[in-house]
Amino acid sequence: MSPADAGSLDPARTVVVATGNAHKLIEIEAILSRSLGGMRFVALSELGDYPDPVEDGDTFFDNALIKARAALDETGLSMAVADDSGLCVDALDGAPGIFSARWAGEHGNDDANNDKLLRELDGVPVERRGARFHSSVVLVVRDEDGEETIAGEGDCEGRIGFERRGGNGFGYDPLFELADVPGRTMAELSPEEKNAISHRFHALQDLAAKL
Repeated sequence: MSPADAGSLDPARTVVVATGNAHKLIEIEAILSRSLGGMRFVALSELGDYPDPVEDGDTFFDNALIKARAALDETGLSMAVADDSGLCVDALDGAPGIFSARWAGEHGNDDANNDKLLRELDGVPVERRGARFHSSVVLVVRDEDGEETIAGEGDCEGRIGFERRGGNGFGYDPLFELADVPGRTMAELSPEEKNAISHRFHALQDLAAKL
């Protein structure tokens, strides 16, 4: 993604997306631009090297809101979108939940997180391995009258397998067997297939319907 100058952007026609992931920017713009016509979507990483905010919320919504507000604070723009997501396993009372990315201790260590998940579910039969990915997407709009927050929520249902399968995706994708695509894990889908059924897709659709 090429750098952009926040000072040259029209705050009334710009949405900053709190991400450095070009694929996520494209996915968010593709869905929300239908409801936010004429808006330019820019990734936060295009506008500068900003520190990550402390995500100390109690829910996915809380952490998405923290990231969206931080993006507005850092750029001075008036509209921001952020998402937060994770894996919720029934047999683990919803864990790892909001701690999904750092469940094993080191943020973003996918191998360690998946190893821990398999250990925690050791001996748990297939019928009790139900799980879902959940996403909260938040749009925050600021003007002279204050702040408005609109949120969308989405899930992708499935269960946790007994071994990793597939080389695509990231995180817990190799262990997540999809309810909508029986016999395949999230990591066995192409990016296009994943985006069409993912928890973020459903959350974005929910948000777009409220705009």
